[in-house]
Amino acid sequence: MKPTDHDLLILDGACGTNLQQMIIPQSAWQGKEGCVEILNISAPEVLIELHSRFVDAGAMVLETNTFGASRIVLEEYGLQDQVEELIFAGVENARKAIGGKPDVYIGGSVGPGTKLPSLEHISVEELASAHGEQVRALVKAGVDMLIVETCQDMLQVKTTLATCFEVLEEMDKDIPVMASITIEKTGTMLVGSDIATAAVTFEPFPLFSFGLNCATGPRDMESHIRYLSRHWPGRISCVPNQGLPEVIDGQVCYTLTPEQYAQEMKRFVTDYGVSVVGGCCGTTPEHTRELVKTLKGVKPGIREVSA
Repeated sequence: MKPTDHDLLILDGACGTNLQQMIIPQSAWQGKEGCVEILNISAPEVLIELHSRFVDAGAMVLETNTFGASRIVLEEYGLQDQVEELIFAGVENARKAIGGKPDVYIGGSVGPGTKLPSLEHISVEELASAHGEQVRALVKAGVDMLIVETCQDMLQVKTTLATCFEVLEEMDKDIPVMASITIEKTGTMLVGSDIATAAVTFEPFPLFSFGLNCATGPRDMESHIRYLSRHWPGRISCVPNQGLPEVIDGQVCYTLTPEQYAQEMKRFVTDYGVSVVGGCCGTTPEHTRELVKTLKGVKPGIREVSA
């Protein structure tokens, strides 16, 4: 089977917040603290263990630890010439965690980078070149789908998606592409665009799914998901944080329990027809396990989409 053959897909949780809870030798950072992609080659056993926990919890898609594996981000650590090496290792770690288990797929994660074209941090041409290199490496490494996520700038998303489909055509590959934007508590993306603008802008792209991830918990996403349910013609994805972060005893915590999270997501599936679900920051294997249990036998609700 392929990812596109499933009525409902369940993604794994975020690498970043889970890695913070794991024991990682200081030497593994190689003086590149903050660059989690270096762990793909310096501490692969850590990534394989983390991915394995989500496979055991029932996740159907493992996101590769390649969110920041673009030349744009890696040059901040002097690793700009290791894009392909880090990506190949990240995909291989996910593959080893799956261990041949059927119907578990590898989603190649493509983050927004650290420079936004609308704010003139980077030119469109530079962004396209960097993300083209990242996407090409992910496809060569054998991912089952591409996940363009945590998008904050409309120009960045359009550039990255156009680049994705150009690379896939160039490589003669037919791989599903997900796109996921981030809407802040203010109700818009970082650069001010709302969900209606985003939906109209990305409708021409042949996306496998479109939706939201990161920034907020499920409740702050509901009005945007409701809009997509009524106006987006394709699959909808919802990959929230486990609520808003709180500082408790000096530690940043996400307080949504696995049970609360699973019930919120079930409602999104049944009420709004969401068919790609998962968790972003704060999501643990326990959250995913509860989600899988709660959604067993559940089908996405039927939607009536208006133009």
